[in-house]
Amino acid sequence: MERTLIGMLTPSSNTVLEPYTAALLHGLFPRVTAHFQRFTVKEISLSDDALAQFDPIPLLEAATLLNDARMDVLAWNGTSASWLGFEVDRRLCDAITEVTGVPATTSVLALNEILERTGVTRLGLVTPYLDDIQAAIVANYAAEGIEVIAERHLNDRGNFSFSEYDEATLAGMVREVARAKPQAITILCTNLRGAGIVPELERELGIPIYDSVSVAAWKTLALAGVDPALVEGWGRLFQDPRLAAQ
Repeated sequence: MERTLIGMLTPSSNTVLEPYTAALLHGLFPRVTAHFQRFTVKEISLSDDALAQFDPIPLLEAATLLNDARMDVLAWNGTSASWLGFEVDRRLCDAITEVTGVPATTSVLALNEILERTGVTRLGLVTPYLDDIQAAIVANYAAEGIEVIAERHLNDRGNFSFSEYDEATLAGMVREVARAKPQAITILCTNLRGAGIVPELERELGIPIYDSVSVAAWKTLALAGVDPALVEGWGRLFQDPRLAAQ
């Protein structure tokens, strides 16, 4: 049987992205499967210790180890570049491909591609992050010509704690942001339980919602040559003709 193997680099304290990615890809099993390698991430803040967690060396070591299982694509399934700067992820992907020979992406780069391809310049932002992290994210998107016109954040330094917020809490934040009528809303964090609430909220609000776990799945499928439209029931992202595999 021909298989497609998707590799995900995962924060060590994350308990959401693995089960949600498996659920997203369930309809493609066993032809398409996701596989995971962790590295240490315990806190999200701008402290020196927290920033050091995202040094590329542990990520590259994790990518190399995961690629022992012959991945077709590798992804950093985390959102650190949203506050560190998008170029960080572009350099990381180049380095992963250099050491493994495998195409690479990240959750943030996938989101940015989606926003570009759908023409979003007015964005709603929902995260669990601290005030200063949120401010850095807003500034980075402003520099790319994308205005965050409404945002909500939980002011939590997590990372494990992010997974303990329930879907009702997240849905309430999305609804509050939607009042500003953004062109799209992103639930930005791969340890928030956002993916499952997207379809119902999109029907209710009439606004596309891009969850970080979902966008990573969308881009890795496309890079691996699998049509993302085969994923059904997880929101507009996978069915939008503007986002069809290129």
